[in-house]
Amino acid sequence: MIVNVIARHMPAAKTKRQLDLSALPPASVTEYTTLVCLACTFDIFTAQMGLAPRTAYSEIKRYSPTVAELTAPVAVRPFFDSEEQHPHCPYCNSAKRWHARFETVRIEGGKATDTARRSLIKSLPAKDDQFQIVETKSDRRAIFFDWLDTLRLKLDLDKNDDRWLIEAARAFLERHEPKGDWAQIFDGVRAVRPSNRLEEGCERDGARLFLAPSLYNDVLLVQYLVSRSHQHGGRTFAGRLTLLELTRRFRRGDYLHAHGITERDQFEILEQLVEDIAGSGSVKLYYIVDRRDFLEKVKSVYARYAA
Repeated sequence: MIVNVIARHMPAAKTKRQLDLSALPPASVTEYTTLVCLACTFDIFTAQMGLAPRTAYSEIKRYSPTVAELTAPVAVRPFFDSEEQHPHCPYCNSAKRWHARFETVRIEGGKATDTARRSLIKSLPAKDDQFQIVETKSDRRAIFFDWLDTLRLKLDLDKNDDRWLIEAARAFLERHEPKGDWAQIFDGVRAVRPSNRLEEGCERDGARLFLAPSLYNDVLLVQYLVSRSHQHGGRTFAGRLTLLELTRRFRRGDYLHAHGITERDQFEILEQLVEDIAGSGSVKLYYIVDRRDFLEKVKSVYARYAA
């Protein structure tokens, strides 16, 4: 059974000190944002644990959240998510001045990212532990579904035009071939079509982008997976398709044969296609946790407690 791995994502705060991620392939980067209530945090250390405000400040300042706390599907106290401009803590109703924001960037390891990632990490200030670097490993299949869920959150699936379908195609191609200049290739594209003249890759003709049939079917699969839970069936360049209709389409030509698929069952076909497109094995993940806002807010909150 295919299980979606859902990550927590909030709009990143637009600040002048945001990390410059332009050198990294967009599909290899996932950004997370969450808030932590420092009123709740100080209350735990002072009221429940009986620490003096100064001691509590020292302990909280050294605290480094885990990756699970920063990226879990559902935030747990003292963390919470809110897209409001002036949020209140859902646990203690404290106002915005008591909240600190954690910005976390996850970078997938690999040849396409290693050089830019090392350069980015090397450029970060080391003073006062403003940034925390965490390295982990994950299954490529889980990362693929995490990427799909992130893509779904970015797209406007309610639009009646094909814009989001084109955006989904571009997102997949950026992931499939991270070295391609997809921003330029897709600039002004109004339609994406398959072309039997192409054995691989793509070709631009005016406002139309032509893809090799196998690559075009990969795009249809991604579009189906992104939109299948939005309404009945999944919406693709080929229209809204059920899984049965999608697999029937894939049986035409040599798409399934190229993937070594001989099964007739639609669910088995989907499983194997996902396995091929997601890749096998593990991938190394690098998390960069921006603690600057947290350190500033902890200091200001302590000043209120000390007063």
